[in-house]
Amino acid sequence: MRFGVPLGLIHPAAWRDVAVAADELGYESVWLPEHLVFTADLSLATYPGSSEPAIKPTTPLFDAPAYLCYLAALTTRIRLGTAVHLLALRHPFVSARAFATLDAVSSGRAVCGVGAGWYRGEWDAAGVPFDSRGARLDETIEVVRRLWSEPLVEHSGTFYAFPEVAFEPKPVQRRLPILAGGESGAALRRAARLCDGWISMPHTLESIRPQLRRLAAYGGAGSVTVHAYESASPDEVASWAALGVDRLIVRPWTRTRDAVAALTAFAADHDLTGAG
Repeated sequence: MRFGVPLGLIHPAAWRDVAVAADELGYESVWLPEHLVFTADLSLATYPGSSEPAIKPTTPLFDAPAYLCYLAALTTRIRLGTAVHLLALRHPFVSARAFATLDAVSSGRAVCGVGAGWYRGEWDAAGVPFDSRGARLDETIEVVRRLWSEPLVEHSGTFYAFPEVAFEPKPVQRRLPILAGGESGAALRRAARLCDGWISMPHTLESIRPQLRRLAAYGGAGSVTVHAYESASPDEVASWAALGVDRLIVRPWTRTRDAVAALTAFAADHDLTGAG
């Protein structure tokens, strides 16, 4: 089992120290969420299925690939991922360049977790149609894949069209992994058919089972990453693996100031220390 660390669940002032500690302790990956902008209208900030605003407009935002480039310079082996990047909120050239740069400066440690997004406010503010975001994301994934692998790329699609262009340098990884986030039917199909894996929302061993059955119905995914904040004790890891999960994103702390100590204890309990 591989273990990841969700940096978005601690104060940004601690990201550096936590990422460096995770790298040294044998964790496989660190993950950053992202939004492009928050609007002041809180009526747009309610997550589907909830009655309370899921975000605060004053929350500080960072460009995730750029910040991960900074962490790449401070670490040596840990993978650097987004959970998740709103790939379709930008032109494919922009995100393709960002992740190719991250992969280059990290010597091949980038993971591009993507999602269609739920927060209409930032799409409206950016002038990008919210209702077509899923189809736009699918096309963007295809374009980005080609930019990362083909010497010259010309494209004429529903949302993007451009003449033949060159895109260099290519990522260091022969296939920079793209993982699809989300639990709608469209997101699970995307994970199975267009991406290298799937990233779940937070789950327990019981709550993940229906989602994995749905994912299997679409053909399954090459890799399954689950946010398992409260359900990743040593005696549960084998159960997660038996379900086909190969990466758990864990949060063994309750307060930011305890994060490094909690990661250290978790690493010892799960025999991570010294892992390569």
